[in-house]
Amino acid sequence: MTSLANWPYPRWVAHRGAGKLAPENTMSAFRLGAQHGYRFFECDAKLSQDGVLFLMHDATLERTTNGHGIGSKLSMGEIAQLDAGSWHSRAFAGENLPTLEALARWCLANQLHLNVEIKPTPGQELETGRACGELMNRIWPQDVVQPLFTSFKTESLKGAREVAPHIPRGLLVDKFADGSGDADLQIAKDLACSVMVLNHALWSPALVAKVHGAGLRCSSYTVDDEWAAQRLIDLGTDGIITDRVDLFSPAQTGAHI
Repeated sequence: MTSLANWPYPRWVAHRGAGKLAPENTMSAFRLGAQHGYRFFECDAKLSQDGVLFLMHDATLERTTNGHGIGSKLSMGEIAQLDAGSWHSRAFAGENLPTLEALARWCLANQLHLNVEIKPTPGQELETGRACGELMNRIWPQDVVQPLFTSFKTESLKGAREVAPHIPRGLLVDKFADGSGDADLQIAKDLACSVMVLNHALWSPALVAKVHGAGLRCSSYTVDDEWAAQRLIDLGTDGIITDRVDLFSPAQTGAHI
């Protein structure tokens, strides 16, 4: 049995800042998550036209901003002018989309942990991964806990590994390539990942044992029900990404919710 990867992160991870309580991937969301006691935050990062990493989940702007079209076709100056809050509620009208650097510096200033999901616009997988690695090489001190890079895209993880091999990586998986998870586990091992982050329904006792046996940690998304979270705790998994920062206390580290 391979020794388990180092895992200096809290169990509970706030999805896109504060789940659905605030407009996702905005500084208001991350501040709200912190007010609920969360210390580990997940965000989505992609590249603007002028090569700046900004926070956004979708490739297109319509769902979460007042813009239209592909976000990566705009400069960061244009992206910064978008309203990324009104779609959620009037209380957040005028909220903007931050850069990844702004979020990272806020996390560092407040001694918080960061999970960057590398979410490239299609066709920009490798360069987005490299850009994430280059940014963290520049601003994140090596004597503190490093951020975690995760992605569904193997090319993005390869790019991050090329320029920042010391930053831990995780493979995101929604559906198994082969039904058993073996092929995905092999991909994660080939990329020297520290963790597999799966759709929470995919975990079983046998799979947790297999992934832990290979030296990787086990994490899940997106867990919003108490029964699902309790199942994952009972299985011995290591991380739980949730929208429900108002339901789950991040201080809860024991065997029961």
